[in-house]
Amino acid sequence: MSSETIFASATGAGRAAVAVIRLSGPMVGAVLARLAGRVPEPRFAHYARLADPRDGETIDRGLVLYFPQPNSPTGEDYAELQIHGGRAVTHAVLRVLGDFPGLREAQPGEFARRSLANGKMDLSQVEGLADLIEAETEFQRRQAIRALGGALRKRVESWRERLIRALALVEAELDFSDEGDVFEPATALRPLLEPLGEEMAAVLKTGDRTERLRDGYVVLLLGAPNSGKSTLLNALAQREVAIVSPVPGTTRDMIEVHLDLGGMPVTLVDTAGLREATDEIERIGVARTRARIGEADLLVWLSEGGVESPREPIEDVEFIRVATKADLLNCTSDDLAISARTGFGIERLLEEMADRAKRRLGDGSTALLTRERHRRLVQEAKDAIEACLDSGKPLEFVADDLRIAGRALGRIVGAVDVEDVLDAIFSQFCIGK
Repeated sequence: MSSETIFASATGAGRAAVAVIRLSGPMVGAVLARLAGRVPEPRFAHYARLADPRDGETIDRGLVLYFPQPNSPTGEDYAELQIHGGRAVTHAVLRVLGDFPGLREAQPGEFARRSLANGKMDLSQVEGLADLIEAETEFQRRQAIRALGGALRKRVESWRERLIRALALVEAELDFSDEGDVFEPATALRPLLEPLGEEMAAVLKTGDRTERLRDGYVVLLLGAPNSGKSTLLNALAQREVAIVSPVPGTTRDMIEVHLDLGGMPVTLVDTAGLREATDEIERIGVARTRARIGEADLLVWLSEGGVESPREPIEDVEFIRVATKADLLNCTSDDLAISARTGFGIERLLEEMADRAKRRLGDGSTALLTRERHRRLVQEAKDAIEACLDSGKPLEFVADDLRIAGRALGRIVGAVDVEDVLDAIFSQFCIGK
């Protein structure tokens, strides 16, 4: 438990109907007694007059909720003040709290960090909370809720229990090796560890999909200059994002727009037209386009009337051909035909991108490994388990491999050695979370 009491507004800046101010730490009860006149009954909402302890002036009237430790969101004495959301009201309450000796404003993510320290959440759940705050689409929200609900923690705990059973067998043999029984590690441990390694391998196969769902499905708009890329980008974004001009080579750098397509996060990238550039700046833009191709999930090749094909081979990346300016030209392509000016074919193109994104990344309903850190540690545990099953390995080495696997899994949920990642994670949080 921390010896410091912290406070912060949990609502965004600006005017709102209601503002929420959170407090956590050993002085919460004393603060409520002076600010609201008494310490409310735990876990009940109380309507109270909030007054400045220095002169008794009324600041506001609102709801006060009190949760004594350990049954609170942070595991400490905790309170929430639900007050009117005007800026002056919020600032007045925060100013009074700041004048209490021993109180200080919370740092970004400090409430969540105390929840972790006091066993209310594990590290994977904290990461899920961070993802939930940042979620912009339905599938990202769904994936974050699974992590926040402890889906990864439950799986890791199951794996660690089996590792502990295996380590107990090895430790027992090391302690009683003079009993005369023959213990062959690879044979004795195989029924327990082989299925465990197979489960980890299956989860690792889905890791790339769930990581990418956090970041979004990347679609590059490609084509020759004046093929309609910028016009299409503006039509899909429903605003003037890119400059549209009849002059070839207007787009020199990549322009990104983030879309929510049926719950799927999609990053749409307008690129410089692929051709032999006429000046140095355009050459840089074309080079950046070519470099970005290998990082994309889908390439959309645009050409007037659908008569052009990519001049350069496209390998290992999905791509579709789209015939543009369908309202002006007779399209001969069997692929998609659109008109950004009239809207013809746009809905079909969006559906095609959303379907491909969902097939590639899933919908978040079965997500486990949502970060590269998770995938790396599960791989480390799997490699250590496989090393245990090498025939002829001394028992001491087998025990070490099992401990390595257990430590790797422990780091996923924050059970061991995670200080190196905590600051990076909590720096993403808002103050008051």
